[in-house]
Amino acid sequence: MKIAAIAQVLALTTLMICGAASSIGQEASVHPLVGNWRINEELSEDTDEAVEAAIIKAGGKVAKSWFKKKEKGRYRGGPEEQELYDRISYDDILRIDYTEPEFWFGYADGYQRVFHTDGRTRSVGASDHYANGGKDFSIGQWEGQVLYVEGRPRDGGFTLESYTVEADGKRLRAQLELKPANFGAAVKVVRIYDRQ
Repeated sequence: MKIAAIAQVLALTTLMICGAASSIGQEASVHPLVGNWRINEELSEDTDEAVEAAIIKAGGKVAKSWFKKKEKGRYRGGPEEQELYDRISYDDILRIDYTEPEFWFGYADGYQRVFHTDGRTRSVGASDHYANGGKDFSIGQWEGQVLYVEGRPRDGGFTLESYTVEADGKRLRAQLELKPANFGAAVKVVRIYDRQ
């Protein structure tokens, strides 16, 4: 009787060890987009120049000043409802976490956005702006190895973003199209991040 009990305990222990080993193997498999990323200024396009190109394309004029040209981030800031545009086109850091189907993108100063890739949408009612405080909303979709994200910032404009890992997982390419509601043309800019 004791031998049968010992055999059952050994069998149960073996199952528990095998289960723990398989879960450890699953945890070790991390999605390539996950990680801490820092902007590579040399390889990235200049956001200020992209904003100026959009202003000119829409028929506007850009003030020419040698001193202002040297100011980095001169178009950053503005109404609170346009914060998403600033975060994705100016912040130097980006942290990405992913637990299928949910992505978490973290930026400077604790700003974060959470979105899903399973096709869920947000229901919108007539009083949605007041009920939800005019929150930013994003959805994502996979096409091969590229993550496409569509954002709806609080100002009523939109963002179209694509994220691709390059250079054997050492670089992240973010191709952005930003269209604030009060802009006549979209801002198009490519940002390259290095894995930290």
